[in-house]
Amino acid sequence: MTVSRVSQILFSRVSYAARKPQRFVAPAIRYYSCQTGNYEFIKIESAGEKKNVGMVTLNRPKALNALCDQLMDEINHAFDHYNSDSSIVGIVITGNEKAFAAGADIKEMKNNSFASNLKHNFIASWNGVAKARKPVIAAVNGYALGGGCELAMMCDIIYAGDKAKFSQPEIAIGTIPGAGGTQRLPRVIGKSKAMEMVLTGNMISAEEAEKSGLVSKVFPADKVVEEAVKLAEKIGTHSPLIVAIAKEAINAAYETTLQQGLLFEKRMFHSTFSLADRKEGMTAFLEKRPPKYTNE
Repeated sequence: MTVSRVSQILFSRVSYAARKPQRFVAPAIRYYSCQTGNYEFIKIESAGEKKNVGMVTLNRPKALNALCDQLMDEINHAFDHYNSDSSIVGIVITGNEKAFAAGADIKEMKNNSFASNLKHNFIASWNGVAKARKPVIAAVNGYALGGGCELAMMCDIIYAGDKAKFSQPEIAIGTIPGAGGTQRLPRVIGKSKAMEMVLTGNMISAEEAEKSGLVSKVFPADKVVEEAVKLAEKIGTHSPLIVAIAKEAINAAYETTLQQGLLFEKRMFHSTFSLADRKEGMTAFLEKRPPKYTNE
């Protein structure tokens, strides 16, 4: 089967699911009247031994977790909640075994025009995951196509199940990636490989994604979420303040020259010496005991 045909089948599945009548969402639901929200397209829960990892599960199974505005709004709301919850040390975002997310909802955007996209700043709010202050880990099983691949790349770390597939197939439906695919992908896997993926729409396996640097590690499909939670828990044993500084410094590498980045890193390093957690970490090391961080 050709790549074009595979893309057509996947997009048609998403479009077919999107054509089905959707349950009316009242404003109280759409704008979330309670702390954790009345979500329709995602599920949230606390995970890990200490219940200190926020778990966001995409929940549009009939549409292969196709991304739509409401789903992304719900993700942003959940992330806002987790970012403000001091008991949460990290966030894991996942889908189901068949699909992390098989792209954007084609039905939702099919009749858009250039003018309407500009007026409503279409998909501008989809970047919320990338702005999260806490570490975000994508646990990817099945298809991560188009917007799904872009959503995974917004996360800080990607763990993949051994059957996961990644691609940017927008070229097959007459458009290009719009949520970071042409920008984040070459920064992660290099220009040549990014050009190949974007210009052909070819899918790559989890193994190839790991080899190219898109994915950090590959696990059996039934273990990937568990391993992602363990990783978040491990990160959570360190000072939340220092973790946030380290994350900011790494992200700066994609926005600056090497010399600017080195200076930024040095200043961030210097700044840690104003923190009680830095003093505690070094003192505990010298005293050969576990540190007791206070997030100060």
